[in-house]
Amino acid sequence: MRTLTERIEIFKSSDLYPVVSSEFCNGRCVCDIVAGIASAGAKLVQIREKNISDAAMFELVRKCKEITDRYQMLLIVDDRVDIAMAAQADGVHLGQEDFPLAEARKLAPELLFGVSTHNSEEIAEAQAGECAYLNIGPMFPTNTKSVACGALGLENIMELKKLVNCPFSVMGGIKEHHLDLLCSKGFRHIAMVTEITRAPDVEAKVRQLRQIMCSALKSN
Repeated sequence: MRTLTERIEIFKSSDLYPVVSSEFCNGRCVCDIVAGIASAGAKLVQIREKNISDAAMFELVRKCKEITDRYQMLLIVDDRVDIAMAAQADGVHLGQEDFPLAEARKLAPELLFGVSTHNSEEIAEAQAGECAYLNIGPMFPTNTKSVACGALGLENIMELKKLVNCPFSVMGGIKEHHLDLLCSKGFRHIAMVTEITRAPDVEAKVRQLRQIMCSALKSN
């Protein structure tokens, strides 16, 4: 079993942050999408499911864990601390209306807890609560998640980025053509949903996205 320190180090070494939801997989099995992501060398993956039963969610996470274990990846579960603990996942990503970070850390101190943030107050609160990482977004308009603040835009996120003193990712409407610019602005962990999960060849797409990021980060 990995320690929190080990999980944080893997997160820091990651680049692309794939997020997989069955509703955006074009009818394909989530496990098949995760297998393609793993084969392409990604260091982590998040499973986000809002509309399935607890039993189905546990079974899905358990099966995905078998894949991520083979590739020594981090498996992050959206929202569900209980299922992450039961399936021995590596972490949980918490939204602003999800289970409180402080209580989650008490329940599972070795899990990697990430927090979605949209403004300076939420960033300050997440960091005060000792999140392992946080996400800032949505950067661009997106149909995968509805938030009251709407798209923040690159300029706003660049300002919010200055407030962050822990590992962080960005997310929301990010496509392949955005990667060079985002990497040039210092974003090292970029989360994507449909750009990956709707790709005809997921493995090839993830390899391509990671290569773009790798080249861009090396040149900046």
